[in-house]
Amino acid sequence: MAVFEIDHIVQSLHAVRREWRDSQKRSQEPGGREFPSRDALAQVLEQLKGALFPMRLGPHDLRQESEDWYVGHTLDLALHTLLGQVRLELRYGARQHGGADSEAIEPQALAAAQAFAASLPDIRRLLDSDVLAAYQGDPAARSVDEVLLCYPGVLAMIHHRIAHRLYTLGLPLLARIVAELAHGQTGIDIHPGAQIGAGFFIDHGTGVVIGETAVIGERVRLYQAVTLGAKRFPTDADGHLQKGLPRHPVVEDDVVIYAGATVLGRVTLGRGAVIGGNVWVTHDVPPGGNVTQAVSREG
Repeated sequence: MAVFEIDHIVQSLHAVRREWRDSQKRSQEPGGREFPSRDALAQVLEQLKGALFPMRLGPHDLRQESEDWYVGHTLDLALHTLLGQVRLELRYGARQHGGADSEAIEPQALAAAQAFAASLPDIRRLLDSDVLAAYQGDPAARSVDEVLLCYPGVLAMIHHRIAHRLYTLGLPLLARIVAELAHGQTGIDIHPGAQIGAGFFIDHGTGVVIGETAVIGERVRLYQAVTLGAKRFPTDADGHLQKGLPRHPVVEDDVVIYAGATVLGRVTLGRGAVIGGNVWVTHDVPPGGNVTQAVSREG
């Protein structure tokens, strides 16, 4: 006698899937995968990290004389896989809006993948600025190589720079998967829509949250458990959340935000402002401003 009634469970799961697909008006026709794959994108991310930083994040036995060959081969694999995932997202989006025109989707997918590929040198330059900011901003850092290999904030920014480019190319699902892969590894939650300037440094990092419409300038430094979030969520006449409205902070150049600070709403932290630890900010802070907790006094 079988220990588990596998056939019955399989049939029951089939019925549950059909119920879900019916409720979501999904196709029941036989066919291939309808959605992008987290596993495929995780593989692409590892390949892109190796291609961006071959001698540090590439294979352990890579030699400099083989560097360009490795980068070319790895990019070819990664970008072709990414192109397949782009097609899946565009088809998914087309189905959500009433139908998929495969002839129209193919050139869109190719153009998006090519635009992403062409932006990789700029992504590398931005990441170099992030690595330098981490090295220069942390007295415990012994080298830029240590920063790149070890710091969770830098790993989160590698993912974010890639995810943000996908987001701007109209691929929000791929972008969100890339962002959540970093979130799971680092505890740093950066929405791919957030705009972040050069030289960004997250020290320690665990618990940092940066919302979709946040705008962050250059040379900004954040510590662990900082939240750049929304204060409220406006609804329309039917009570549905209004999507895409600016609702997160604007952080100008050279701002420092210390551990545990919470900044909510479409407020502006002026250039050079310093936000102390564990404070709650819901109003604009002028350039050069300093916000701290009240000083405690012992009687």
